[in-house]
Amino acid sequence: MGEHAVLASGVKVSTFKNVEQRAVINSSIVWESRGSRSLFGRLGVAGLANVDITPELATRVAMAYATTLKKGSTIVTSRDSSRSARMLKRAMMAGANAAGANVLDLEVASVPVTRFIVRRPEHAGGLSIRLMEEDPQSCVIRFFDTNGADLSEDAQRKVERLFGREDFRRVFPAEIGDIGFPPRALEQYTAALEATVDIEAIHAAKFKVVVDYAYGSTSFVMPNVLAKLGADILGVNPYASTVGALGFDRAAHGEQVAGYVRTSGAHIGAVIDPDGEHLTIVDDRGHVLTDEETLLALLTLVSGHLLGDTVALPVTVTRHAEAIAAEHNVRVRRTKLSTPALMDAASEPGVGFAASTDGGYILPGFLPAFDAAATLVKLLELLARSGTRLSSVVEGLPRTHVAHETVVTPWEQKGTVMRTLVEMSKDREVTLIDGVKVRHDDGWALALPDPEEPVTHIWTEGATDADAKALATEYARRIRQLLR
Repeated sequence: MGEHAVLASGVKVSTFKNVEQRAVINSSIVWESRGSRSLFGRLGVAGLANVDITPELATRVAMAYATTLKKGSTIVTSRDSSRSARMLKRAMMAGANAAGANVLDLEVASVPVTRFIVRRPEHAGGLSIRLMEEDPQSCVIRFFDTNGADLSEDAQRKVERLFGREDFRRVFPAEIGDIGFPPRALEQYTAALEATVDIEAIHAAKFKVVVDYAYGSTSFVMPNVLAKLGADILGVNPYASTVGALGFDRAAHGEQVAGYVRTSGAHIGAVIDPDGEHLTIVDDRGHVLTDEETLLALLTLVSGHLLGDTVALPVTVTRHAEAIAAEHNVRVRRTKLSTPALMDAASEPGVGFAASTDGGYILPGFLPAFDAAATLVKLLELLARSGTRLSSVVEGLPRTHVAHETVVTPWEQKGTVMRTLVEMSKDREVTLIDGVKVRHDDGWALALPDPEEPVTHIWTEGATDADAKALATEYARRIRQLLR
């Protein structure tokens, strides 16, 4: 039992279970692996399928979410091709209906398609159940607001309060929600995506492209899009498969596509993750770009064609991003590291591009959220307009030197560590957008507490790899001394 944990009356906790600090447990923990302090994690409500995330819990979470919406609102739902997601989605649909919300079910659909349909004016929100990429035994329930973005922290806390108090809205039988299946959702998404790019320019370039769908539901969408581009497409793993998606290894898929690019003489290769959100790019020489290289390459190409004068990037992105953007009179707006914060910034007027550090890219003119398919199509358009090869763009990118370390930090000491680092850095420029970022002569250092684990992350950038590593080691040493 963690300190200050609370068990409600009549709650049973079986042996060999772990109840986190300050957790409030209102239902028995028998099959579940743990008692969590908070309902939402980094991506959403996550845990072992049918152990932590049970049909009972899914129903209650859906009721809590629907209670935050007006009676009679419509929620869009989707899932991946797994049995776990199918079972849990049905439970959540029942919970939403019980709280007086209608459900529009897309069945198997990628996350970007779900977000796109959620953005229609008549829809109040959405949710999607997917297997977790790093753990095939676990699943995650992801919630979207009316703009298709991830649920804000305030909205998450509201759902969590209702869930904890079990204060669900229960409607009369005549007010129970309905279930519908929207027609032509994929066609609407495809048509909207085509309208945001110059199809004729891409068609004239006659690209040869290798696309790995990674057994995900994006394979339902991309053939319709790519067919209009006049490109010669080699599709890899072009069907939705739970077994294939469970074995998804981003690095291995990238190397496989790189081999196909070199063999076929393709102009570009791409790996789209099973959820359709994150993208790995391979240039025409068969080089698998790192996430940082892809971000800077896209920033170089897109800066001259923005629908605004600002790009949104997390505080951990290299300082070279400002220099690249400045060449095109574009301003960089730094955001928190969390995905909801980045999507919120992408929704603001004047922001024409946003990106995370893990392969997620946002084109707000189409969708203010991660969309790998849209990013790939936009990249083809930018290459066609510039008349250059991707390898040439990559060659011109500045070299970056970023290091990362973690320091174990007890929950109760995280605040003390952050305050002390601010006091120790009074003679330097300090940024408090997310964590504590300290400017140094040839770089910067960022200390950021992890929201889910008792650790502090340290990111640093220097003139060389050795400088960045030394700066990270120095800040890790300072934090360990504070903890003593």
